[in-house]
Amino acid sequence: MPLGALGKTLIIFGVILVGIGLLLTLGDKIPWIGKLPGDIIIKRERFTFYFPITTSIIISLILTLLFSLFRK
Repeated sequence: MPLGALGKTLIIFGVILVGIGLLLTLGDKIPWIGKLPGDIIIKRERFTFYFPITTSIIISLILTLLFSLFRK
């Protein structure tokens, strides 16, 4: 792999890591993340099971669209 391509790859991974960091930092301020219809939350006396299926699907769709736009 030429150094130019390696540099571009590292920049892309850096941008992705910054994006993930921003999502983790600002995640509490976005009220709909994890509370959409279809997200599964089971609370028992000493047990909580949380599976954000709808949120995961929406994030996956957004990322797929972004990656397909930047692929060209």
